[in-house]
Amino acid sequence: MGRFMGIVKIDDDLHEEARRASGVMCRSINAQAEYWMTIGMLAEANPTMAFNDIVAMQLAQAQAAPRDRAA
Repeated sequence: MGRFMGIVKIDDDLHEEARRASGVMCRSINAQAEYWMTIGMLAEANPTMAFNDIVAMQLAQAQAAPRDRAA
């Protein structure tokens, strides 16, 4: 999928939340916002799926396996 640059106007408080979350999640602010938008779109399209199920579905589609953090 291609990347297209664009400007999206968001509330200053939401931008600050994305900035803080991006630091914790080791993502850029734009990548954090894109992640939230993607998860939100998938949640709207699949209202009966839990967040963890949506993430698992995305990992399976990418053929990526989550690491066991308990190990």
